Amino acid sequence: MRRRTVLASAVAAAAALTLTACGADDGKPVADVSGATAPKPIVKLDNPMEKPDLVLTDTNGKKYDLLEKTKGHPTLIYFGYTNCPDVCPLSMANIAVAVKQLPKAEQKDLRVVFVTSDPERDTPAALKKWLGGINTDFTGLTGDFDTIQAGARSVNIGIEKPVKKKNGDVVSTHGAQVLMSSPKDDRIHWLGMQEATSDDYTKAIPKIIKGQNP
Repeated sequence: MRRRTVLASAVAAAAALTLTACGADDGKPVADVSGATAPKPIVKLDNPMEKPDLVLTDTNGKKYDLLEKTKGHPTLIYFGYTNCPDVCPLSMANIAVAVKQLPKAEQKDLRVVFVTSDPERDTPAALKKWLGGINTDFTGLTGDFDTIQAGARSVNIGIEKPVKKKNGDVVSTHGAQVLMSSPKDDRIHWLGMQEATSDDYTKAIPKIIKGQNP
């Protein structure tokens, strides 16, 4: 990995403790969210973080260097999985609603990256199909779990290997925050918390695109 300095604010540290466990089959979460609650749906970090240094596989089966592909672009990054029954599709749908409100030029400039926490099931084809129902311009990434987990931890997002329960449900535990970076310095300055709505993103993203605080 490239040499980096990871600076975590108190809010980001708390966010790392906020994990969401999702069940795949019954349409309901298998565990409640635990950890600290952020005071606002969009949180500004006291100390910006470097984006995760990840080289993974995109939905076309091609290598995707996250730092290279997103350099100089406003970027939203989310770690989750396609079989998630609630938090992941809701978060991505909220972002998609906000993105549609942007002028075409800003939509083209923005990078929205979904990194799977369940790479065994989330193949490039599975990611492409799932994201195709949300926004075809969003990027889906998959690869080695350990690599993904290390990348997530570098930005204080906790993810754990999916576990199959006795009843057949598959549980994937992952942080529910959206990482948002400024195009001015390619650092993560803001977190979209699980409570953030489409209205919150609609208000925040145009400012983030300009490198301004939402």
